[in-house]
Amino acid sequence: MVYYAVCESPIGLLTLHSDGKSLTGLYMKNEAVHSMKGGHAVLDAKAGPLPLVISQLREYFAGKRRDFDVPLDSEGTPFQKTVWRSLLKIPFGETLSYGGLAKRIGNPGASRAVGLANGSNPISVIVPCHRVIGANGTLTGYGGGIEVKRWLLTHEGCVFKG
Repeated sequence: MVYYAVCESPIGLLTLHSDGKSLTGLYMKNEAVHSMKGGHAVLDAKAGPLPLVISQLREYFAGKRRDFDVPLDSEGTPFQKTVWRSLLKIPFGETLSYGGLAKRIGNPGASRAVGLANGSNPISVIVPCHRVIGANGTLTGYGGGIEVKRWLLTHEGCVFKG
């Protein structure tokens, strides 16, 4: 069973998915929502961790939270999961290049693969794929759009070009 909730935010509506135990997805309005496992989805903002996720997102957007403490469980390849775990280690207010992230996971030649895994992150904002930028400090693609990425990084006080 997949539970979902919709949460308003300064960057637009966020759709949250849960399996009842963990957050399994956080999608922005203009992102393609992945098919829900099991095919059945129930709108229930009180299911599993969803109330905690909504509360922590509100604190984050209000500038009162820098880190999230919610159970996460996303489907992906072992490589994708390695990249996503590494994203969680990029501190609030800091950025890292795709090459830097590839080095961090011990695979310095995998910048492109890291970029693809980053772009496949199903739990945006909380798993901070927005903190990965181009090697020259510029903003690069983001599932929620470059303007949303710019907003998130500015909200966190990050320095970047353009």
